[in-house]
Amino acid sequence: MADNWVMQTDEVPTYVLGIPYQENDNAEATNESSAPLDNVLPDDILERILALLPVASIFRAGAVCKRWNHVVNSESFLLSFTTELSPQKPWYFMFTGNEDPVGFAYDPILRKWHGLDLPCIEATNWFVASSFGLVCFMDNDTRTRLFVCNPITKDWTQLLPPPDGIFPDYSALSVSVDRRTHNYTVTLVKTKQMPGDFQQWNLSIHIYDSDMRSWMSPVEEVLVGWRGGDESIICDGVLYCLIYSTAVVGSSETRHALIMYDLQSRSSHVSFLQNLIHVPCSLTCGRLMNLNEKLVMVGGIGKPDRPDIIKGIGIWEFHKSEWREVSRMPHRYFQGFGEFDDVFASSGTDDLVYIQSYGAPALLVFDMNQKQWKWAIKCPVTKRFPLKLFTGFSFEPRLEVNP
Repeated sequence: MADNWVMQTDEVPTYVLGIPYQENDNAEATNESSAPLDNVLPDDILERILALLPVASIFRAGAVCKRWNHVVNSESFLLSFTTELSPQKPWYFMFTGNEDPVGFAYDPILRKWHGLDLPCIEATNWFVASSFGLVCFMDNDTRTRLFVCNPITKDWTQLLPPPDGIFPDYSALSVSVDRRTHNYTVTLVKTKQMPGDFQQWNLSIHIYDSDMRSWMSPVEEVLVGWRGGDESIICDGVLYCLIYSTAVVGSSETRHALIMYDLQSRSSHVSFLQNLIHVPCSLTCGRLMNLNEKLVMVGGIGKPDRPDIIKGIGIWEFHKSEWREVSRMPHRYFQGFGEFDDVFASSGTDDLVYIQSYGAPALLVFDMNQKQWKWAIKCPVTKRFPLKLFTGFSFEPRLEVNP
């Protein structure tokens, strides 16, 4: 595991196994019978016990003694650290600067912020996508440098540059990890305006397969009246991409929709606009996420007379070709974000949705199972000047998944 793991606070508990001390008049007998329990436990049993801890506590456990350090760094321990045995809640990494990619990661189990150095990424404006312990980064300048890494173990690899060297106007990055084999798929949706026609946009999909270590570009289509953007997600083998109307801003027509592409078939004969998925209401912006292989969207709700002005935030789940509203952010929380423009950062994994304003380090958490909204513990960073921006992404902390 990584040597440069930094805990933000000393309040994280250390979990130590042992037999409770019991007083005995015979001191010699007491000393003989009070051997620590972990000294008599076989390694495989100790591994399974330690694998039940939150990830942050596993790092602390590795500092207890030499044996524990050996156990938590062994290959057999990583085999014990499975989804079924060690369920982990998603963390949220918040970039705390406008340029340098430094920040803190929020752990919802321990309710702590951890200092965490991310490998590969060089600027906060890079494209980011995550799935089951792996995070994919793509640089914003060339959009040809792609890395896949595990933020916890710091292991990483650089992918081959995607095909079609044309620099797109818009790009959308997604990644999906197979929880059984740990193979992963990276998708890059490129959108380029056709010369001289604002209504026509060329959209192409490029797919990287980690097993084959190669790219393929199965489909390309010219969209009329719509363009792609920077929001996409892979859910249950299907790629979803949010597209935007090229109509005049402020018009009454719907400004957003979704297109879908079956990654399993990888057919070259598709028509995106014929299978358009309409959004549930007039949105100022949308964020897509995969929560337990269910497509979920967090969207800014536009005013009826001014669809480009946000009046609230809603969460919807796509179920059998229709959107079901899960919840709307209570007004008291919406006010707590301060003044919104038309965008906000939001991502999620498992059963948690994270939402934050670009203008503040406050982080709001929505639990999909309990249908509860609550603020995260305050991030240990202060806003020192008015134009300082914050953003972030969620990821699942795993030890056993490597690119």
